[in-house]
Amino acid sequence: MPPKKQWGGRFRKEHDRLALLYSQSISFDWRLYSCDIAGSIAYAQMLGRCGIVTKTESNKIVKALREIRREIEAGKFRFDVELEDIHTNIEAALMKKVGADIGGKLHAGRSRNDQVALDMRMYVRDETLTIADLIRELQTSLVKLADKNSTVIMPGFTHLQHAQPVLFAHHMLAYYEMLRRDEMRYLDCYSAANVMPLGSAALAGTSFQIDRKMLAKELEFDDVSLNSMDAVSDRDYLIDFLSACSTLMMHISRLSEELMIWSSPEFGFVELDDSFATGSSIMPQKKNPDIAELARAKTARVYGNLMTLLGIMKGLPLAYNRDLQEDKPCVFDSVDIVKSTLQVFARMIATLGVCGDRMREECRCGFLNATDLADYLAKKGMPFRQAHELVGKIVNHCMAEACLLEDLSLETLQGFSPLFQKDVSQALRLDKVVNARRVSGGTARSNVLRAIRQAKKDLQL
Repeated sequence: MPPKKQWGGRFRKEHDRLALLYSQSISFDWRLYSCDIAGSIAYAQMLGRCGIVTKTESNKIVKALREIRREIEAGKFRFDVELEDIHTNIEAALMKKVGADIGGKLHAGRSRNDQVALDMRMYVRDETLTIADLIRELQTSLVKLADKNSTVIMPGFTHLQHAQPVLFAHHMLAYYEMLRRDEMRYLDCYSAANVMPLGSAALAGTSFQIDRKMLAKELEFDDVSLNSMDAVSDRDYLIDFLSACSTLMMHISRLSEELMIWSSPEFGFVELDDSFATGSSIMPQKKNPDIAELARAKTARVYGNLMTLLGIMKGLPLAYNRDLQEDKPCVFDSVDIVKSTLQVFARMIATLGVCGDRMREECRCGFLNATDLADYLAKKGMPFRQAHELVGKIVNHCMAEACLLEDLSLETLQGFSPLFQKDVSQALRLDKVVNARRVSGGTARSNVLRAIRQAKKDLQL
């Protein structure tokens, strides 16, 4: 005999087996067990304090719920698909332990609708803090890599074309900044999720005189929801969370793309540690950046999860609709991807080999100091637009002669403009070009070292 449904009283037929399998959520929402039990314990204690159940009944319910949590964590609990979801599975186990006369009282004034909303808010709160910690681990790897290679100069790119020389450390710290914004977004998500919906019941609130503020305090919520219909149907905080996940994965995907390019023989800027690369089943020489490639692909999955939830929400009338059950796979999948990606990238970046000599060699290509030659003329009094045009002509001359700007004699340069003096050779030196960018946020080594010190302070390294 299948377990009795919570909602079975007005039905004459058993639920069709295929309909049951199609509509069940225990296959994925089991991971909410800890949040669900914590919410039920707080609710039982509140019912006892408010006199809706006796103190003895409240204590028995709380004791049984704690036993159920231990059983789940020990792997001794059997989740039953017949019971549809995590909430009903735990309630059924509770009734076996304390009897239906006592266990059945826990649901007074409470609906699965506000249980779901509560559990997801608690789950997101926990995961945002975990992800924020993992972000800092990746930031730590980036900062340590930057510090270790603080003198390495590399070509900076725009349009994937050689542009101006920058410090490799400056490039790594750009990702540190992206991740710093990501952490702030997750902390904003925590605040958005930290509003307690319990007490909203199905949609209209409850006639039981429950103490919502007591519940909020016990469950460490900053506030309680102000509208019961909004509370059970709101998924804005999940959309915010998935948006933060998408932005974070976008940043990691950009880093992945650069690691793939830089580790290619054509670039040879970095060397991936063997433990974070794979080979080919047919080509013995291959060393493939699979982790970076997978992160790039998993980013698309996280984007898809955000689009899925937006699609679910776009046409829903108030209040609760079963469509909302499908929010969980989107969130759970994104959480798993984000956490595993941050963990593996923190370790991969920590072992990354940096080929500084190769990077410096490539700085001799592409006339990376052309802007500085134009700046030199502008500082001598020539309007920058005129200087820009003149240096363009000098670059054309160098291309025709197959030489670099720094190879040109002073006499040749003065043939283009009498403003060129002996000090021009210093202005074109690679280290001078980099260190001239002393403006706040620029790539000058003094700036970069200051940024590294600040990052270490922020990360408590």
